[in-house]
Amino acid sequence: MNTEMLREQLEIDEGVKYEIYLDHLGFPTFGVGHLVTNSDPEHGQAVGTPVSADRVIEAFESDLKGVLYDCNRLYPDFDSLPEEAQQIIANMMFNLGYPRLSKFRNMKACVEEKDWEGAGNEMMDSRWYKQVPNRAQRLVDRMKNIS
Repeated sequence: MNTEMLREQLEIDEGVKYEIYLDHLGFPTFGVGHLVTNSDPEHGQAVGTPVSADRVIEAFESDLKGVLYDCNRLYPDFDSLPEEAQQIIANMMFNLGYPRLSKFRNMKACVEEKDWEGAGNEMMDSRWYKQVPNRAQRLVDRMKNIS
């Protein structure tokens, strides 16, 4: 999988911030949508605290490893899917996390059947689609165009 391409897409969808900010749910975040955890050195630091470019890259690479692990856990054949399907699923996993993406059972069944149109339709039939409509529609269009 082309992780550089995924990083570029996620930077567009998530943004990149070199300081701690509160995400839309009020949680401290920095970099490419990295949620500050108890084990992060940034834990407990104030909103607006600067974060170095090296730290942003380190956090993203760690998050990406977890995302790809979860993609392979949810889709055992993940590495054999078309590159475009891998990119879309990884983007969704980054955004939703394993617990929520694993509930997209009908989408998963369509992906397993290589029914890309059906997978796109199932993506649209979700709360996620309404919550992030621009990102979701872009991913749906890409899924439906896999040949």
